[in-house]
Amino acid sequence: MRRKFVAGNWKMNGSLESANALVKALVASVGSSPAADVVICPPFIHLHSVAGLVKDSGISLGAQNLSDQEAGAYTGEVSGAMLKDVGCEYVIIGHSERRSLYGEDDALVCKKFLHARVHGLTPILCVGESLEERESGAMEAVIASQIDAVLAAAGVEALCDSVIAYEPVWAIGTGMTATPEQAQEVHAFIRSRIAAVDAAAAAKVRILYGGSANADNAATLFAQPDIDGGLIGGAALKAEDFVTICEAAA
Repeated sequence: MRRKFVAGNWKMNGSLESANALVKALVASVGSSPAADVVICPPFIHLHSVAGLVKDSGISLGAQNLSDQEAGAYTGEVSGAMLKDVGCEYVIIGHSERRSLYGEDDALVCKKFLHARVHGLTPILCVGESLEERESGAMEAVIASQIDAVLAAAGVEALCDSVIAYEPVWAIGTGMTATPEQAQEVHAFIRSRIAAVDAAAAAKVRILYGGSANADNAATLFAQPDIDGGLIGGAALKAEDFVTICEAAA
C-alpha cells in the first residue's frame, strides 16, 4: 500500500518570525512519527532556519524550485547541491505558477528534474491543465505530454521513485476545487499512462492532488483510490488547517 504524502507549499509568504512560529506549531502537533509523510516547502530565504526547527521531527524539508545548473554565473538561482546542503530532501518541480508566470516548458522541467535526482533530492513533479485546455478536451493530451517528457528524459523508475502532483490549474487560488470524482479520473489517467510503460512502477508512484485542497475536503479527496495525498497551498500557512489535512491523510 502506498503511504500517504502531504506537502505544504508556502509560496512567497511569511516573515522569519511567522515562519518559525508556524513550524514550531506544526512540529508540536504532527509529532515525531506521523502516519503520513509530511513535507513543508518554505521560501528559499527561510530554509536554513526551518531546517533547524524540523530536525529530528516527523516533518521533512523541501524547496519550491531549483536551478537546472550546477554552479556559476546564474544570478538569483539556487542549485540542487545548495538545497541538499541546507537540509532539503524534496523539491517542487514544474509548478503551474513556474510554467505559466515564468515560462518553464517541459524541456526545462525535465532538466530540473534530472538535476534534483543527481543531488539526491526527491522531485515533486507538478502536472496539470488550464481551464481552457480542460474545456477544449485537451486535458489528457496536455498531461500526457508533461508525463511523457519526464519518462523520456529520466526513465520510468526515476519518475516512480519521485512524487507526482496533479494541479488542475483552474482550481489553484480560485477557490474552485475539482470534485473527488474529477480528481480521481485524472489521477487514474496519470497512473495508466505510467502503467503503459511499467505497471509495477505505476502502482508504486504516489500522486498528490494540488488544486485548493483544504481542511474541509481533504478527507474526501484522499479517500479516492488513486489520490495519495495533497500538495497544499494556502491551507499550509495555517497550522490548524494543515494538521487537519495531515490527519485526514493518516
